[in-house]
Amino acid sequence: MITESVLTAVRTIVGLLVDGSYDVIEAMTRSRRLSSEDLRGAVEGFGRTLAPIPTDALEHLDVVQIEGADHPTLHVVVDLWTEEGKSDLSLELRLTDLYGGAYDIEVLDLHVL
Repeated sequence: MITESVLTAVRTIVGLLVDGSYDVIEAMTRSRRLSSEDLRGAVEGFGRTLAPIPTDALEHLDVVQIEGADHPTLHVVVDLWTEEGKSDLSLELRLTDLYGGAYDIEVLDLHVL
């Protein structure tokens, strides 16, 4: 279930979070659920610097197929990393396959577990 297109979507959003490109995420997700200020507040409130997720950690994403959706849809929980290693900050995404492997991405939540 963790396809290369899922990994690409996750890497893209996480890369933008790490770079602090909250406005880009808001534009990509069409302002659904969390605004750029919500994202900025969650990251800054966490108090640590986010880091890219190691490649081997991407193999352990929590991915669940959402049944009954009009299009193939996944709920993905991504454990985020800091300069110190794996953190307790998690990113929740909804990935909807509208375009044959190119996902429409919605950020559902960014929170400490």
